[in-house]
Amino acid sequence: MQIRKFLTSTFVAIGLTVSGAAATLAEELKAKTVVLVHGAFADGSSWSAVSPLLREAGLKVIAVQNPLDSLAGDVAYTNRAIDRAEGPVVLVGHSWGGMVITQAGGHDKVQSLVYVAAYAPDVGQSLGQAAMLDVYPAPGLGALQQDTAGYFYLPEAAAAEFFAHDLSADQATFIADSQGLLNSKALEEPVTHAAWKDKPSFFAIAGDDQMTPTPLQREFAKKIGATSAEVPSSHVVMVSNPQFVADMIIQAAK
Repeated sequence: MQIRKFLTSTFVAIGLTVSGAAATLAEELKAKTVVLVHGAFADGSSWSAVSPLLREAGLKVIAVQNPLDSLAGDVAYTNRAIDRAEGPVVLVGHSWGGMVITQAGGHDKVQSLVYVAAYAPDVGQSLGQAAMLDVYPAPGLGALQQDTAGYFYLPEAAAAEFFAHDLSADQATFIADSQGLLNSKALEEPVTHAAWKDKPSFFAIAGDDQMTPTPLQREFAKKIGATSAEVPSSHVVMVSNPQFVADMIIQAAK
């Protein structure tokens, strides 16, 4: 009986400590909702390991399912998600999603921006211009192929080698199987507003990225004055290092 009483009181104490810590964290959060914007050759499932961590921290989550037909279209989809979100909002973009949040981040509900291995263009820049491939060559982009409608995709072998090389074979295969194709025309659409000029920005840098080269990410983070951190990771840092990405988002939510 004494052992049972001790264990019961210990577990209750642990539970109170954990719930108390969660309550304290929730009180520190200024944002209410995180809107997650996936990149090209991905979909909303790429955030599946990050979303539970954000919810445990007391944040609501919306993972946008963008069509990748155009920059304007993806911004419109994202704005609709922000419209229905409880504000303030932390707007997060991975890869191509950085183009989207740079434009959509002007929304009044958006409190802060988080770039995750993403592009951070300036006003008037398209992805083609922001990528600066002559300075920062990206092996993964060289492996892209186009379908008959002009949409880019990553062959399965390229996805494993350049996009998700730190994941298991099964994970990399699923990413290739579920990828969203990017309309080639979207690459030439420039942003007309750079939200990072007006909103606090954060940058999760993938330290072994073959799609959005790591040196380019560092350059973006410096240019926009972002609070940044780096972890050894492939392009899909939110899959391989979800806690790292979640911590960055939670920091932005504060």
